[in-house]
Amino acid sequence: MAHATRPRPTACLALADGSLFYGQGFGAVGETVAELCFNTAMTGYQEIMTDPSYAGQIVTFTFPHIGNTGVNTEDDETVDPVAAGMVVKWDPTDPSNWRAQEHLAAWLARRGRIAIGGVDTRRLTRAIRQQGAPHVALAHDPEGNFNAEALVAKARGFAGLEGMDLARDVTCAQSYRWDEMRWAWPEGYARQTDARHKVVAVDYGAKRNILRCLASAGCEVTVLPATATAEDVLAHSPDGVFLSNGPGDPAATGEYAVPMIRGVLDKGLPLFGICLGHQMLALALGGKTVKMNHGHHGANHPVKDLETGKVEITSMNHGFAVDGQSLPTDVMETHVSLFDGSNCGIRIKDRPVFSVQHHPEASPGPQDSFYLFERFAASMAR
Repeated sequence: MAHATRPRPTACLALADGSLFYGQGFGAVGETVAELCFNTAMTGYQEIMTDPSYAGQIVTFTFPHIGNTGVNTEDDETVDPVAAGMVVKWDPTDPSNWRAQEHLAAWLARRGRIAIGGVDTRRLTRAIRQQGAPHVALAHDPEGNFNAEALVAKARGFAGLEGMDLARDVTCAQSYRWDEMRWAWPEGYARQTDARHKVVAVDYGAKRNILRCLASAGCEVTVLPATATAEDVLAHSPDGVFLSNGPGDPAATGEYAVPMIRGVLDKGLPLFGICLGHQMLALALGGKTVKMNHGHHGANHPVKDLETGKVEITSMNHGFAVDGQSLPTDVMETHVSLFDGSNCGIRIKDRPVFSVQHHPEASPGPQDSFYLFERFAASMAR
């Protein structure tokens, strides 16, 4: 029996250790260099690709059915995809979903993002776990012409995310107001018309659904760029301040963010941080952050609330973590990962200041963590 001829590879993923993965390219044509991570979520590939926290990273999806529900304008977390590229096991199929407006491959091509399919993602995921998030080069050429040595050299030349401030690249250019609330059947996205609290959200790479959750919790939201000073924040006379998620090394972004956070803390305002905002709050309080081996990326991460004993199923996306042992005595560790015991939440004793590493707005639980937004609103009400 004759074996079917395998199509000529049109994409190549080169790791800095010299490993090469060939497959079929889709999306944009060209090359990109980044850090490689893997995400274990079974849904939400569009939200993942448009999450600003993935700046400087190519995402390997461990779930094989990527692209089967297509894409639509409502599910973007920011204006354009931010992740540098994607790696999948199977080529995307034609979309089969009533909300689909476009094929994933066409969407990626139009947005300038490279993807490769037909890859052994299990093997690749094991490599990431064993050696840590590697530096890689991804190339897509419809003619299948690749210079493997040059791609490996480009991967080895990537500077990496340590010491890199990427929040400046993904933050908003100027301040704006946000009043859109969470999606609900059948109306879709409603508008907040009866806000009870004024919140300034500092945008280090904010996801739209975080802002929607703040609006749904009764907040009138004003978004400021990452470089905003304490004076800029306090000029809006907020009832509370929110620190958003974002990409890169928290210590690098903290060079300008930590002084702002400390200025806000001096005024005694309620403060709530998520992801990068959580890490930078810890830095402002005297803690430290560390680069993780391969990070946490997925929608199935169990996190334990140490104060209630409850376990939440959460969405995670971070390659750096707060060192729980470095926290000062007036700061409590409130949440930990049940995967590896790493820190996932802190709060100041006797003050309305708290933060979490996971993404309560992503709702994989589905509503396990929304209480955090309600807690923030309650602290402003008091």
